Amino acid sequence: MFSPYYKASGRGDPVDHASLNVALYGPHSRWTMTERPRGAVVQERDTLAISPSAVRWIGDALEIDIQERDKRVGIPWRRRVRGKVRVLPEALNPISYALDPSAQHIWHCLAPRARIEVVFDEPSLSWTGRAYLDSNHGSESLEEGFNVWHWSRAHLHEGAVVCYEGTRRDGSHFASAIRFDRFGLPESAPLALAAPLPNTLWQMERKTRADRGHASLIKTWEDAPFYARSTLSSKLYGEQVVAVQESLDMRRFTSPIVQFMLPYRMPRAAG
Repeated sequence: MFSPYYKASGRGDPVDHASLNVALYGPHSRWTMTERPRGAVVQERDTLAISPSAVRWIGDALEIDIQERDKRVGIPWRRRVRGKVRVLPEALNPISYALDPSAQHIWHCLAPRARIEVVFDEPSLSWTGRAYLDSNHGSESLEEGFNVWHWSRAHLHEGAVVCYEGTRRDGSHFASAIRFDRFGLPESAPLALAAPLPNTLWQMERKTRADRGHASLIKTWEDAPFYARSTLSSKLYGEQVVAVQESLDMRRFTSPIVQFMLPYRMPRAAG
């Protein structure tokens, strides 16, 4: 989706630009997003292998085997990142949503609530907790469809909620809130008030939705020129929640400076 090589190629062969992005935060922070060509990719009914890593459904769990090396700007030594992540959906949602009138961009929240088990050998760490699983696909690039996108999700006492809004390339605004019940079934919900958040160090604008239009920033996890990921504290529909929030600016993504910078964080393997 954010590959500078795929963009430069004219986006004719997506399988030739496959990668597994791993972002670990905190004292053992790691970042991997090595792009690999078509010959390193194996697609089967329940498995996607991007050598040497793989994502596969085993029973009711999505298992992600990670065998990568990290990438740090200005440091040639790349550390191993080895581990396994298991995502166990509490419920599966069969309904997807079009994000534009012509349905060229589709969002599918597969598991609005899930459990996660994480075990890494390198770096040595493990934890269990709450998780979420979704996917996006479309017939045109994100920058052809959107200028700005803000998204957030939170677990509720029963179910979960996802809020997303932004501005399409044609200037039209979109905003929705979707609540998922404990069985994973979605329904439209009243949109809470807009809650502004402080800009990032890169001066990325970000916003979310919350009761009374107030949310507090807990931590900015990812601060890039065109993308930010954060955790927030707020109230939604009367419940105190901790939400994950993302903001994306596709106008910044397409700038020549950002396209020049991206390969330093997203290398491409020869085979």
